[in-house]
Amino acid sequence: MLKSYIAFDVETTGLNPLENEIIEIGALKVRNGRVSERFMELIRPHAPISPEITQLTGITNEMVSSARERRQVLSDFLDFCEEDVLIGHNVSFDYSFMKAGAALDGMSFEKMGIDTLKIAKKVHKDLDSKSLGSLCEYYKIENKSAHRAYHDALATAKLYQTLAHYFEETDPKLFAPVQLTYKIRKPQPATPKQLSFLDSLSRKKGMPQNWDPETLSRSEASRIIDGLLKAENT
Repeated sequence: MLKSYIAFDVETTGLNPLENEIIEIGALKVRNGRVSERFMELIRPHAPISPEITQLTGITNEMVSSARERRQVLSDFLDFCEEDVLIGHNVSFDYSFMKAGAALDGMSFEKMGIDTLKIAKKVHKDLDSKSLGSLCEYYKIENKSAHRAYHDALATAKLYQTLAHYFEETDPKLFAPVQLTYKIRKPQPATPKQLSFLDSLSRKKGMPQNWDPETLSRSEASRIIDGLLKAENT
């Protein structure tokens, strides 16, 4: 069992790291088996958070209205991570958002990781669900606020320690850190038509333009437009 690592989780506005955004990062730094530092921060997205995501996570547009932007938070999180191994439940999902976000802001994010979901699929083939919630229920691990990043990260750390206690000795390779990978496609710049529509939409709704038209990608522009239109119809 690793004695030093970072357990982390992100909450996002959707499932696609090239079209959706991180709205919260939660992590804990473990040193010699004990939590030494915590990282909990909301991120202000470019597009409004949908009612579906608010219902799932409890994160509202009001909660992120005064939060820092992605570049600032990711920069601090990279410093927080140092050279540690990352542990997550379905860690490739969280890593893909971190990698894509870092790349958009000109930062590198290369990490080794351990996936508790991958471990659970191997050692608990008998369980119908290997979700974090189901595994926490199975092992009687308390998660006071599921689908909030820090609490899910803490639950993941406890799950990792539990799985390692029971199964690492018989299958050590399953618990070995591996290089995390996510291939980022080169984003296409937003079209003049998108930028013009965004400008008129934001003026109509009286919303500040917290995006840079020089660097805004086509997919980011589509996401922001969709979010503004949804907000207009609710």
